[in-house]
Amino acid sequence: MSSGTEAHDGHRGPRPAVVVGGGISGLLSARELARSGHEVTLLEATATLGGCVAPVRAPLPDGTELVLDAGAESFAVRTPAVHGLIEELGLSDAVVSPNPVGSWMYLPDPAGGGGRAVRSPRVGILGIPGDLDAPEVAEALGADALERARRDLALPVGRWEQALRDGGPVTVGAVVRDRMGEGVLQVLVAPVVAGVHSADPDTLDLRTVAPGLLEALVAEGSLARAVAARRAAAPPGALVASLRGGMNTLTAALVQALRDAGVSIRTGVRATGLDRAADGWTVSAHTQDGTDETLSAGRVVLATDGPAAWDLLAPVAGGALTTADRPAEGAGVALVTLVADAAGLDAAPRGTGLLVSPQVPADVVGAKAMTHVTAKWDWIRTEPHRHVLRLSYGRVTDAPDVSTPGYGTDDRELLARAVTDAATLTGVDLAGAVVHSFVVRWRSALPAATTAHRAAVRSVRDWLDGQDGLDAVGAWLAGTGLAAVVGDVRRRIGVGET
Repeated sequence: MSSGTEAHDGHRGPRPAVVVGGGISGLLSARELARSGHEVTLLEATATLGGCVAPVRAPLPDGTELVLDAGAESFAVRTPAVHGLIEELGLSDAVVSPNPVGSWMYLPDPAGGGGRAVRSPRVGILGIPGDLDAPEVAEALGADALERARRDLALPVGRWEQALRDGGPVTVGAVVRDRMGEGVLQVLVAPVVAGVHSADPDTLDLRTVAPGLLEALVAEGSLARAVAARRAAAPPGALVASLRGGMNTLTAALVQALRDAGVSIRTGVRATGLDRAADGWTVSAHTQDGTDETLSAGRVVLATDGPAAWDLLAPVAGGALTTADRPAEGAGVALVTLVADAAGLDAAPRGTGLLVSPQVPADVVGAKAMTHVTAKWDWIRTEPHRHVLRLSYGRVTDAPDVSTPGYGTDDRELLARAVTDAATLTGVDLAGAVVHSFVVRWRSALPAATTAHRAAVRSVRDWLDGQDGLDAVGAWLAGTGLAAVVGDVRRRIGVGET
């Protein structure tokens, strides 16, 4: 990987480095390079830094505004990666935990004709229950599916011992179906996998999205006991945290740290090509004013989405990276935020939000998830009865011609649908209550954490490890979530995961 040369030369001073991409992985890469003595230039094709951790300003009728997150609104605390970065940036006092009221799920109604809201299992991973005696598990599953799930407690684990020895691909769907049955898979797991990872459990790689769970299954002799053990071993409290003011404050602090370190941050500059040079690399770029230029660097880090990074890497890979293996452009997702004055939401009727089962008909609820933002994070509550709801539409696995609402649906239709869906999910009539709304779209925001993707990532990384001064980072390689991205950048570019 790209740590092969010294940052300083006795005669030439700091060695130049170029980071392509101004999302969190790019900002953090630039910071790590600057800390190691490089003279860093960061190129971002758009006018906005932070990617899915950027702010969105929501003006309100009274002349005030809310500053909300465009994408990620929390981080996983299972590893210390993000906490370490937060401490370094002086933001420790701003860390907040979510309301412990818990979340819900919206499932098909067994009687037909609609859906039903049930509480999510309190002890779970990816929707897999760790306590099969919990009343919310019984309510969601019903007697027959619960009886099948209990067989997990006595079933032999030889199949998964062999899978561990072989090291081959293991999907979430295969493990859950084998241990707990189709009921748990479809009722409890599929909504979480679809809502969080925008994926199908039968293609989602277990090792990527739940590290250590397969090993715990073999050690505990039960998937339920493995989930309970993994949850018990996690840091006490909530599984996620955020920052007062939103995760976008992390972006602002990183940008300020880069400016203080003398990093040249250039927005509106798109990298168009990458070439080898005698003493490193050259990056071709095109600016918004129509100027073409070439930057020379001893180190280059590509911190873009997968397709953009691949298009820059493949021409210099000598056939090691082929266009046939280019990461697929995701179908995209759309996030709809509603700001509503609705006293009926004060009691948080669905806790911090709901994940919607893919089996719920789209004409009943088109959203795949809804977060009750003001119920989840105390700091956002600014006015009595004022609430922020965020609904997500579309999955990266959707077919291009899918008719359900998503990335390609126009704003007017999405906003109208979001009001209707939010009312269905919460049981609160929102007609006339919405005082502001907006749509944010992400095309390549969620990598497909499939077993095939895991193998492709390993192939890319193996090739990059042999390229002096060149590396690539980002969610398409590290996996979904800030914890995965930050830890990966630390290992690849900086001081190691903290």
